[in-house]
Amino acid sequence: MGQFCRASKLKGLDLLIRPIRHRTEERVPAHIFLCLLAYYVEWHLRRVWAPLLFEDEELPQERRRRDPVLPARSSESAKAKKLTHQTADGLPVQSFATLLSDLASRARVTYSLKTDESGPTFQQVPPPTPLQAKAYELLNLLPVAGN
Repeated sequence: MGQFCRASKLKGLDLLIRPIRHRTEERVPAHIFLCLLAYYVEWHLRRVWAPLLFEDEELPQERRRRDPVLPARSSESAKAKKLTHQTADGLPVQSFATLLSDLASRARVTYSLKTDESGPTFQQVPPPTPLQAKAYELLNLLPVAGN
């Protein structure tokens, strides 16, 4: 009872999840599984969105070619992103947190007229910004559309 799961080192810095006190022993493995699953999703998103982030897109290929003893060096594309704060497509370079925040700002809004209980309703979804459209494109997703 009252076991304490210290899996917070497995969580990414951007997940902002603190350790949880579990009351039953079965919940500890479930919590660790969810931590690992969240870490994997974040890792995958960082790799897919690398062209939009302050991350070196060429790092996985470079790791296969470089001497493992020598320190890693940034690619020219990573240096250019850090210098200009723009992607190759001319979009602003993001941190993982700011990209998630930008994607979270897009929402479906339902409007209803208050004439009576059965008043008409309609939904509106704003078009994605160029940054949001590129993030969807990199994930091979279509943007969410209204009904």
